[in-house]
Amino acid sequence: MRKSELKTKAEDIIAHLPDNVTWDDLMQQIYVRQKIEKGIHDADSGNIYTSAEVRKRFKASR
Repeated sequence: MRKSELKTKAEDIIAHLPDNVTWDDLMQQIYVRQKIEKGIHDADSGNIYTSAEVRKRFKASR
């Protein structure tokens, strides 16, 4: 990711936080954004599991 994109995303996160935000709140929002973007990238790359694979992996049945 280019620095300008990163800065824009950071500014967007900060702009949408309330005035009484804490550092922990900010770090949580950054963490969540990173995880969502990684998930989208993985899905776009075909790096996903089917429902059956997930059930098998966690030994859950329906």
